[in-house]
Amino acid sequence: MAGLTAVLCGNPNVGKSTVFNALTGMHQHTGNWAGKTVESAKGTVHDEDGSWTLIDLPGAYSLQHGSPDEMVTADYLLHGEYDVAIVVCDATCLARSMVLALQTSDLCSRTVVCVNLMDEARRQGIGIDLTTLERELGLPVVGISAKEGQGIDRLKKTVRKTAHFPNQKSANEERHTVPLHQKADAIADKCLLVDEGNELKNRNQRMDRWLCSPATGIPIMLALLLVLFYLTLFGANIPSEWLSKWLFRLEDTLSQWFIQWNAPEWLTGAVVHGMYRTLAWVVAVMLPPMAIFFPLFTLLEDLGYLPRIAFNMDRCFRSCHACGKQALCMCMGLGCNAVGVTGCRIIQSPRERMIAILTNAITPCNGRLPFLITLISAFLVTGGGGWGSVLSAVVLVGLLALSVGMTLLLSLGLSKTVLRGMSSAYVLELPPFRAPKTGQVILRSVMDRTIGVLMRAVTVAAPAGLLLWILGYLKIGDTSLLQYIAHGLDPFGRVLGMDGAILLAFLLGLPANEIVLPIVLMIYLSQNQLMEPLQLMTLQTVLKTHGWSAGTALCTALFSMFHWPCGTTILTIYKETRHVGWTLLSILLPTMAGIIVCSLVAALL
Repeated sequence: MAGLTAVLCGNPNVGKSTVFNALTGMHQHTGNWAGKTVESAKGTVHDEDGSWTLIDLPGAYSLQHGSPDEMVTADYLLHGEYDVAIVVCDATCLARSMVLALQTSDLCSRTVVCVNLMDEARRQGIGIDLTTLERELGLPVVGISAKEGQGIDRLKKTVRKTAHFPNQKSANEERHTVPLHQKADAIADKCLLVDEGNELKNRNQRMDRWLCSPATGIPIMLALLLVLFYLTLFGANIPSEWLSKWLFRLEDTLSQWFIQWNAPEWLTGAVVHGMYRTLAWVVAVMLPPMAIFFPLFTLLEDLGYLPRIAFNMDRCFRSCHACGKQALCMCMGLGCNAVGVTGCRIIQSPRERMIAILTNAITPCNGRLPFLITLISAFLVTGGGGWGSVLSAVVLVGLLALSVGMTLLLSLGLSKTVLRGMSSAYVLELPPFRAPKTGQVILRSVMDRTIGVLMRAVTVAAPAGLLLWILGYLKIGDTSLLQYIAHGLDPFGRVLGMDGAILLAFLLGLPANEIVLPIVLMIYLSQNQLMEPLQLMTLQTVLKTHGWSAGTALCTALFSMFHWPCGTTILTIYKETRHVGWTLLSILLPTMAGIIVCSLVAALL
């Protein structure tokens, strides 16, 4: 059939993306659905009869409009132009997937059921009679293991065949008189053979009793975060120092080139000492921690642990009339707040989704973590010998716990005022534990997350570097414009336990939080360009010379956690909300929280 088009749909966490990648390989591109912020993907599938187009629909539990993802999927299945619908089902939880399969087959007479994760089901002692399932549904059924590449060719052939012939409806037509959920359970019961004594299944249940228990779940979560931060802190030191030396050595080479080209001094300063040096700072400080944090975080995600975090935090968020899934968005925000804001799409309630969007910037992102680490190491945790990194990680986890508390407080405030309402009910899926594919995890975390976040930071860092150089280069008398503005902000900065230079650094660090500390040094040392990274002891000496104390470092760390989002996150919030008012509120909320907290701490010190 010329011009064959198929759509791929399925519940979240059934391996739909893996199926899509297995079918299309690298012949795909992503974008947004028209008029929607929900991402789409389209690819080309090659088989022995030619090629056809595959459209990846957003994950949906049912076609009864709930989340934005489910609305897009339902609308496309109702009104879109396609020939075949492929429903990806989870072999380890067949009954849950059957609801969407039944609903889709009612809309499309050419539907193929793809039962994925067959290998995982076998390991858990779950057997599926695919012949019985095909008879009960009246649909072609193909069992596959997408990540192993098993059954993919058979799936391609089945799609081709189904495109020519409509499905034969099941003779068991009481599906229209029986609720879909009951029918789904009945079909699954007829097709499943479960070994209740399976050791893997029993082991998973034992793990969940520990990980999801009110008594042990949260301590284990905090311990895992402690290990995650420790490995990030300890592992990033050496590569960050090496990368910094290499990048700033390259700056000397660039300066020599500009001199050889007889470039004017202002051009050399603007391009090399302004734009390039700022880029070097961002890359040297940001890349090593991200290259460690994101793969470790993705490993936890692939393992299936993140939904357990949401389960443990659900009671806290429901008490604030918010949604427990907001905990997942916070976890995403640890890597990048812009990613966390985008992740809020998983929350079905528009009211609760808005609460999650407005409070996500409270979670310290990967751009702020290096700054917090430096402040902790230089002032809040001194000495400690070999335990220094451990103590720093403990303090960092404490600050993270404080950010969770502030998120809950602001969520409660929003739910009592501008976003008034009760928390909605939802089903939280706890996927089975799966051994992550380490190579794929590293590749995905580096390409999709590390490089993606770094490129966004680099994009805004270069213009910020140019602005910084201009402010440092222009003078009013003997005082640079940068220092002049800092002096003007000094009275307000003192109220917050800081000074005008620190406050100005936060303002100018709007494009990228990574450059806040170098801007502070630039103002203190009367430079017209960012300083090269300093050793910790040297940095501590410079800051103490300009009046810093442990109290100053504490207030600065608190304001780093609670202040306006970075430029990339602000833009993402506007794209998600399409509303200037909500975007302004997302800036005002964390900023007011930071002003209040820092003022109180400064008054007590």
